[in-house]
Amino acid sequence: MTPAIRELEAAGVPFTVHEYERGDSLHDFGKEAAEKLGFDPDQVFKTLLVTADGKQAVAIVPVSTKVGLKAVGRALGAKHVEMCDPAVAERITGYVRGGISPFGQKKRLVTVLDEMATVFDTIYVSGGKRGLDIGVSPDDLVRILDATVADIAAT
Repeated sequence: MTPAIRELEAAGVPFTVHEYERGDSLHDFGKEAAEKLGFDPDQVFKTLLVTADGKQAVAIVPVSTKVGLKAVGRALGAKHVEMCDPAVAERITGYVRGGISPFGQKKRLVTVLDEMATVFDTIYVSGGKRGLDIGVSPDDLVRILDATVADIAAT
């Protein structure tokens, strides 16, 4: 059981657990999850850490897209946004790259969810380790994480 699953259970939120056999690649974790689980890549979301005006934040976008840093800046009211150093992201969240879940992080960070999530009843995010995804309602994700919904994906 991961911290992400413990947080969802404690909140009484319905969710599903989906495990898959990981390949050797250390790239495109989200696309691999969508492919191995047979899910629409627009419905599988990756959890990315950014640094916005010197503070870390979470950006959650479909694996079929990239994060738009300027769009994240607008959503956060930040002037300068860049990707967070992976070592810092791992230390802050308590998860390893490719297994960073928006749930159960060591420190609650400001979170922005791409608006594409709202077209689905269920979205899939990392469950807190490589090879594990969680299906959850976007509404529950927003409520639990106090997330902002905004157009932050770029193609």
